[in-house]
Amino acid sequence: MRIGILGTGGMATTLGGAWVRAGHDVLVGGRDHAAAKATAERIGAAGHGTLADAAAYGEVVLAAVPAEVAPELVKGFADVLDGRTVIDCTNPIVPTDDGLTLSTGGTTSIARRMADAAPNAHVVKAFNLCHDSIWTLPRPAFEGAPLAVPFCGDDPGALDRTAALITSMGCTPIPCGGLARAVYVEATAALAIGAWLAGAEPRFAFPVPMAA
Repeated sequence: MRIGILGTGGMATTLGGAWVRAGHDVLVGGRDHAAAKATAERIGAAGHGTLADAAAYGEVVLAAVPAEVAPELVKGFADVLDGRTVIDCTNPIVPTDDGLTLSTGGTTSIARRMADAAPNAHVVKAFNLCHDSIWTLPRPAFEGAPLAVPFCGDDPGALDRTAALITSMGCTPIPCGGLARAVYVEATAALAIGAWLAGAEPRFAFPVPMAA
């Protein structure tokens, strides 16, 4: 699969590296040429370039930028992103006196705002629940089971491509419905990260019923 990555930070580096290991053709794009070049060389990507180069490169485009700038960024490339699968891995999380909360207010999602900004792109929410370090593992598995990756979106083709991408990494896709459910996926990240920061293990709160 040809994948363009918007961004050069932690998620761009680790997810991009996982996709290169899985045999995908990745191009890293950034505002800073030197950072894009360094990230591409670090992960063994096919190439590097500008954000515009990455937006136009592949059938799949990853937005690996801060959540607050992601909608405006894709808006600037809306024409280029027509018909492409755009994966949103961001988390609009901010600290408060009561812990972590969503900067969106929990009534919408960054993924929805991206879809509104680039209405002919096919936005999928995915890869936002794990710390970027998890994606450095060759085939992430825990307690003998492959890592499960929730994702949601409205376009069947984009969902199929995302599921195939997840499977190629040795992980298990978990379809979570339409893009309207992205707000719940983002809220789950706020809950889980808050629990981790408090020293708890949120996975223990979700046992399967057959364990009873």
